[in-house]
Amino acid sequence: MDGMDILYLLIPLSIVLVFVIAAVFWWSLRNGQFEDMEGPAYRILMDNDAPDAGAAKAPKQSENSPD
Repeated sequence: MDGMDILYLLIPLSIVLVFVIAAVFWWSLRNGQFEDMEGPAYRILMDNDAPDAGAAKAPKQSENSPD
């Protein structure tokens, strides 16, 4: 094989690769992968180490109970 023969393999292979990448990108758009771009960044910053943050709070007093 000389230098030109390898192009007969590489050019079709690169075209197929472009179509595969485009198909994966199209699939990710259709399945909502890019819907919420800021949500995961905010979830990292939230400090919720407790398994159930609502259970750690003190129970609410009823409106009729005296203080």
